[in-house]
Amino acid sequence: MASVYRLLSFHASTNDLSINGNFRGLHRKPMESVMMNVSPLRLIRQKDTHWRSLGTVKTYFEVMATKDPCGLGQELKKSDRRHDLKDNDLDPLKELEVRFLKFKKQDYLENRDHYQNLAEGQSPKFMVIACADSRVCPSKILGFQPGEAFTVRNVANLVPPYQHGASETSAALEFAVNTLEVSNILVVGHSCCGGIRALMSMKQKSNSKSFIRDWVSLAKSARLSTEAAVGNLSFEKQCTHCEKESINGSLLNLLTYPWIEERVTEGVLSLHGGYYDFTDCSFEKWTLVYRESLEGGSKFAIKGCSTWS
Repeated sequence: MASVYRLLSFHASTNDLSINGNFRGLHRKPMESVMMNVSPLRLIRQKDTHWRSLGTVKTYFEVMATKDPCGLGQELKKSDRRHDLKDNDLDPLKELEVRFLKFKKQDYLENRDHYQNLAEGQSPKFMVIACADSRVCPSKILGFQPGEAFTVRNVANLVPPYQHGASETSAALEFAVNTLEVSNILVVGHSCCGGIRALMSMKQKSNSKSFIRDWVSLAKSARLSTEAAVGNLSFEKQCTHCEKESINGSLLNLLTYPWIEERVTEGVLSLHGGYYDFTDCSFEKWTLVYRESLEGGSKFAIKGCSTWS
């Protein structure tokens, strides 16, 4: 393991890079005497363009392999050699490189002024809370452009109540509302949600520890109301009902944050729910109304319901 530690400490100085990206020299800490007798220039594989900028690090794995009693370095050595034989087109990040360069050419460079303005700051109108599901990209389905929506994604698009304490979602809410002063918060749920299925499937009592179980349990009230309302229907239909019910639960949880309730009461912040069904590509939207005295004695109501299809 000592060899691994030296590898993590060993790094190239920014002053050691030549114009073409090769290392002219190496910066090393005194303890890394194992590299003292190795010529860095000899470690660079000039003919291998794929490893041109990483040649020193790659070959350093091979050098350390002979000095690693646990064989860890040897495994890395073998893995790198296999990778060396692969076609670069098989690199999972190669496609991302192509997409990025396309974005830069067709979007960024054609809208340079807009992106330069974004570099100075952001003032989005929307805060979006969406599911982490790879099939549900709010910017894609709703057409948000850079700078228009401050977005946080988590399993099952849940909003924990204020009393739950710190989380990435509550931190994002605090920044979006108090600093960016967004005027709309949109909670977006979707069909076939794995998080909601986990919620509806989990046993009432379980001693097993699960991060997913603990997280989706935040929506247990949505599960209970679903079982009470449509418990006689199929599991699939119960899940669909709960997917929408949990959105309303998250909207109510938003109001447990004092600074959100204050802005909603003042009329400068609106709370919206949205449901994306990707089986037929439709989108339902609604708005939560919150006032101290509404008809029937309730503080909450739903308005503006519509379906885009």
